[in-house]
Amino acid sequence: MSTDVLVQERPATVRRLLARPELGALIAAVAVFLVFAAVAEPFLRVSSLGTVLYAASTIGIMAVPVSLLMIGGEFDLSAGVLVTTAALTSSMVSYQLTAVTWVGVLVSLAVTLAIGFFNGWMLGRTRLPSFIVTLGTFLMLTGANLGVTKLVSGTVSTKPISDMEGFASCRWLFASELTVGGLTIRATVWWWLGLVAVGSWVLLRTRFGNWVFAVGGDAAAARAVGVPVARTKTVLYLGVGFCAWVLGQHLLFSFGTVQSGEGVGNELIYIVAAVIGGCLITGGYGSVVGAALGALIFGMVGKGIVYAQWNPDWFKFFLGAMLLLAALLNSWVKRRAERGPR
Repeated sequence: MSTDVLVQERPATVRRLLARPELGALIAAVAVFLVFAAVAEPFLRVSSLGTVLYAASTIGIMAVPVSLLMIGGEFDLSAGVLVTTAALTSSMVSYQLTAVTWVGVLVSLAVTLAIGFFNGWMLGRTRLPSFIVTLGTFLMLTGANLGVTKLVSGTVSTKPISDMEGFASCRWLFASELTVGGLTIRATVWWWLGLVAVGSWVLLRTRFGNWVFAVGGDAAAARAVGVPVARTKTVLYLGVGFCAWVLGQHLLFSFGTVQSGEGVGNELIYIVAAVIGGCLITGGYGSVVGAALGALIFGMVGKGIVYAQWNPDWFKFFLGAMLLLAALLNSWVKRRAERGPR
């Protein structure tokens, strides 16, 4: 290959890389890592890496379906409390029916999928904004989590189920640990990586992924060319329900009991992770890998501040600044992508 061809191809390759939605998140992740590596010696320890990955995975598991939903042009404000609903359902069904924990786990899966289906069905039937639909679901679940738990258990938390049949096997699947050379990897990390791989494959290598981009970019135009808009969005909400079930089971089988008021506000963290990762609020653009990097940034900042012994009150200030910078960068990257390589 001649030198002239190489010179021509290199700028085009660079422009394609600059058009990737996860580029900003990758740059931010590297910058955050270097900052804490310089100011906090414990941050570079092998044991600290396991802690950071765990913190990132508990956000990343939900950031995957939330990013797909945002690429499809929708939101889910009930995602945070849905995780708690999943854990509460498993716990109370198992305890009250004196059944093996697997029964509660499977009932919980059915419940979270039903809630996800309800959100998607309601969105398609009413054409209301997803903000309104899922805000209603958020409020209903918040009240139900507290009201049903107090009605059944008499308190705001569930009864311990750690001595029940099946608890050990459920804990192995959802909350086990593997330590190699001082690095402890929790089960959530494997779930997270698996979901990122599956989500990326679906988005970039399947017809359904094309539908997601199409309905997020212009739902009316997508419908006109035969894309099943309502069904696509319902499947995306089912994905949120499934991932909420996974994370809910982790919370339950890590501690054996659940507080009914947990999860409120976490939906915003999932959305911020997706936006930092390259997803646009307007839909039609984004990346699952980028959302995973956004979750990693959350993990590094949350634990890095502790290792650096900084005032943790500045954590949300930092994340707010990251959100604004990411939104601006994402908009710039999208404009470059639309122009295409030249």
